[in-house]
Amino acid sequence: MSAVQQRGSLTQVELAGVTGLSPATVSNIVKELTVLGVLHTAPTSRSGRRAQQVTLARNLGLVAGVHFGTRSMRVALSDVAHRVIAEQRMPLPPDHRADAGLDRAALLLTEMVESLDASMGEVLAVGVGVPAPVDVRTGRIATVGMLRGWDGVSVSEVLERRIGIPVHVDNDANLGALAEVRLGAARGARHVLYLKVSHGVGGGLVLNGEVFHGRSGTAGEIGHVTLDDNGPICRCGNRGCLETFVGAPVLLAMLAASHGHLTLRDVITRAQDGDPGCRRVISDAGLHLGAAAANVCNVFDPELVVVGGQLAEAGAILLDPLRTVLAQRTVPSTAGPVDVVASELGASAEVRGALAVALDRAAIAGSVAVVG
Repeated sequence: MSAVQQRGSLTQVELAGVTGLSPATVSNIVKELTVLGVLHTAPTSRSGRRAQQVTLARNLGLVAGVHFGTRSMRVALSDVAHRVIAEQRMPLPPDHRADAGLDRAALLLTEMVESLDASMGEVLAVGVGVPAPVDVRTGRIATVGMLRGWDGVSVSEVLERRIGIPVHVDNDANLGALAEVRLGAARGARHVLYLKVSHGVGGGLVLNGEVFHGRSGTAGEIGHVTLDDNGPICRCGNRGCLETFVGAPVLLAMLAASHGHLTLRDVITRAQDGDPGCRRVISDAGLHLGAAAANVCNVFDPELVVVGGQLAEAGAILLDPLRTVLAQRTVPSTAGPVDVVASELGASAEVRGALAVALDRAAIAGSVAVVG
């Protein structure tokens, strides 16, 4: 069930390869779970040969994903076969507090479920991403000062009280990394560094196909790698962190005197249209990202670096300088420099990762129920 859930659909032959079970054993298990209404099979063709395509049954329920960004919240609903059936985005005030944000998430989620003529009882699990380190064992924000108004909050506990559904919480960059590995630019890769570059800078590490959280959930926080010991004070309390050179507020402040008030999207659009100042700040951001990413790559040697977040929409203006510095500062390898690619899932990466986590938990619960 987990193998089918993670990939959306597989043939029985592919399922045997993934699980290591014999084709005969897979066939018997698929038959049993199809009778129980857990799996669905349909004839298909692969390389001219007839096969049985296996998916999770669509009548098993729904899962939800919630992504809290710095200025907005995105909520999505999908069925257990990975099909996103509803998605909405809601703006949030700067420095929104946890109680207000979670209230809005519960209300929007309820409204979306009702708009589908469904009930909250059909929602099996909810995944939530927040732009701060999270202790995934407790769903609690794991640091102080990184997300004002959320310090020490057990997000899973608070939201579960509001909606009565199991909630699973992680750092949003970790969820973006998971989504790109499962569904996006890093499909098939086992070791991946994901960079989320927008209002702030986040990072997610995937090792052997699984998100690596570290001791307390702070693994992958590349935005707080020190680039300058004497640099600006960061919101984490240290000096000269990557985020103080690359985050959206810093880039916009650099252009304020020459360009006036701009949004990050304005800067990206003008850079793509040839504005030299806007191109320069994005190019410099790529250089700084490359320097920080090189340190991470020298430590764990990933197959791929995936860059997401709004700034990734600048494309080569950001990515080419990043690639150059990364190649210069990583240990030379016969395999060549690590590949750097843009996110395929774009602004939906983190919420798709939240859905994936919810699907994983629902599949585990379903497996227990079937065994029971």
